[in-house]
Amino acid sequence: MNDKFKFFCGTVALIGRPNAGKSSLINALLKSRAQIVSPKAQTTRNAVRCIYTDESKNLQIIFIDTPGLFKVKNNNDKLSRYLNDAVKNALEDCDLIFWIVDSGAKNLNEDDNEAAEILNDININIKNIPVVLVANKSDKFNFDSEKVFKLYESIYKFNNKISVSAKFNKNIDKLIELAKSYMPEQGFLYDPEILIDSTEKFMAEEIIREKILLFLRDEVPHCTAVNIEEYKSPDEYPERKNLYIRAVLTVETEGQKKILIGNNGSMIKKIGMSARNSLEDLTGFKIYLDLWVKIYPNWRKNINALKNLGYA
Repeated sequence: MNDKFKFFCGTVALIGRPNAGKSSLINALLKSRAQIVSPKAQTTRNAVRCIYTDESKNLQIIFIDTPGLFKVKNNNDKLSRYLNDAVKNALEDCDLIFWIVDSGAKNLNEDDNEAAEILNDININIKNIPVVLVANKSDKFNFDSEKVFKLYESIYKFNNKISVSAKFNKNIDKLIELAKSYMPEQGFLYDPEILIDSTEKFMAEEIIREKILLFLRDEVPHCTAVNIEEYKSPDEYPERKNLYIRAVLTVETEGQKKILIGNNGSMIKKIGMSARNSLEDLTGFKIYLDLWVKIYPNWRKNINALKNLGYA
């Protein structure tokens, strides 16, 4: 049967070290800003489904952007364990895996070995999922792709490999075609208009967290959780003219709270203004953004706190 009468739809999970460029690659694949991007580790804290649809090709691919995969050294670090578990859960229910690596990598590290162990465990004990090695950021380095490929092929046997640049869209179309070759023949799982399988509330939390990552450094962004407690949209409350968002930013220490708030509230105002502008672009509504900061000591090590903050 001619392919124009066939529909292809499946799921591709992206894995890799923190800062390998998974979220940037997702945005390039979708030709839209679906995911927050930052040079800091743990930018992505949830496995997020982003939907690519090309109706002219009868093709839909659900890309799962996962947290950066790394070796957890401290069993008390419940957040890090949650992030790795989110990766494993995403891998067990997909049709294809893209292992994203930095094209400038010269050595393997324990995070790479952890990824190889997880993939081998899944393929031996659950199901055999094809894995494609994707060398990203090829625009940044005058590199020999074969060296990067050879490096990673020393710890895992890949089904295919390709070098790309999310920044300059190098080989992005080829990567789509490569993914299509592994997709099962079946109807679309999502409406073609849907770009991301998440609620507006979740997307608002991510945008606020993106601004914290943008304006703050060191440990503060990693010790901050964003939880929206009120989200009142004119769509649900016709009497409202503005979208009201009340968000609580949770940190672990008094020092982190002071940094997050800034002198005379300067930092929290800066974060709020930038987040509000992005949220207004996203929603099309004027927004009243109400930000509060609270302290929850060692929330990243507390399973109950993680559950309350949406991480478990």
